[in-house]
Amino acid sequence: MKHTISVLVENEFGVLPRVSGLFSGRGFNIDSLSVAPTLDPTISRMTIVTSGDDRILEQVSKQLNKLIDVIKVIDFTEQEYVEREMVMVKVAAEAESRAEVLRIVDIFRAKVVDVTARSYSVEATGTPEKLNALIEMLRPLGLKELVRSGPIVLGRGAKAWKSAE
Repeated sequence: MKHTISVLVENEFGVLPRVSGLFSGRGFNIDSLSVAPTLDPTISRMTIVTSGDDRILEQVSKQLNKLIDVIKVIDFTEQEYVEREMVMVKVAAEAESRAEVLRIVDIFRAKVVDVTARSYSVEATGTPEKLNALIEMLRPLGLKELVRSGPIVLGRGAKAWKSAE
C-alpha cells in the first residue's frame, strides 16, 4: 500500500539521515522524498512517499515520533489531502514537431521555460497522474531529459499544522 507521510523536524544537520535510516532499516524503499523549510525557518517539512505493509509502517511512524528532532508525523494515507508535483522535461523540438509540443504544453497548462534551436524545456505542476500523462504525450516526440520533484501534500480543510500541536 502506498503511504504519503509528512514529518515536521528541527532544521538541523543530520536529521535527514536519521529519518531515512528508519525506513531503510525496516526494508522500506523511499519512493520520493522532499524536504524544505516551513514558515518557521528553524523547522523543515519532509514529505516521504513509500509503499509497504501498514503494520510495519505504523512501527516506523512510532519510532519517528521518538526521534528528538521530530516534532510531528502525519500519515496522509487515511486522510484527505491535496497532492502536487513538479516536472521539468527537455523535449526534442525540430521544426516539424514544434507546433505539436506547444499544443501538448497548452493542453496540460504547462509552460515552456527554455528554448533552443532543437529543444524546448517544459515545466508543469499537478498530480502525479497528470504529469505521467504529459510525459507519455511528449515521449513520442523525443524526451531528452526529465526531472521530477516528487509529491508534496497539504491536508484538506481549515486546520493548519502547528509545531505546538
